[in-house]
Amino acid sequence: MTAEMVAPAWMHEQVTAEQYATWTPEQCAGIEIVDGMVLVSPSASKRHNRLARLLANALDVAAGSDWNADTDFDVRLQDLPLNNRRPDVTVYRAETIDISPTRPEHVLLVVEVVSPGSETTDRIVKADQYAKAGIPFYWRVEQAPTGAPVVHTYVLDASVGHYRDDEVFTGSLKVAAPFTVEVDLRQI
Repeated sequence: MTAEMVAPAWMHEQVTAEQYATWTPEQCAGIEIVDGMVLVSPSASKRHNRLARLLANALDVAAGSDWNADTDFDVRLQDLPLNNRRPDVTVYRAETIDISPTRPEHVLLVVEVVSPGSETTDRIVKADQYAKAGIPFYWRVEQAPTGAPVVHTYVLDASVGHYRDDEVFTGSLKVAAPFTVEVDLRQI
């Protein structure tokens, strides 16, 4: 069995931003590009998707008219080599809704919901990439086997290019920055 039998040839070669721009939405669904290489993400669980949607809805309402909160779209962290991440929730400038790709300067907050198989990527790799890209806030949501999820919040320390720990929430999320929002995490 050859690699081409398992996955198309375009998944085995480094992809440029120009090539990626020609791909169909179907080709771009469920993948991220890291250092030009395609990473396929497995389908998320219903619990994961519900949690992301509840957070996005709460953030969208709380953010006001200047910001939107949505799920499942690319954030272009860099062009060379191509790095596209697809955060579970992204809060971005409302005025950039029709601008593609979404760039870090459009983004205020990204949220990653940790799933089995994404622990190291969400806890370490993505946090580092988002910080280096200059995204001001990062939230990591740990799903508990039982009970409410735990939300770890981080704020960018631009002087060093890394996130610093902020607050940790269980049961209920109540933050004042980047804007005031309250979410009952027990709805999951």
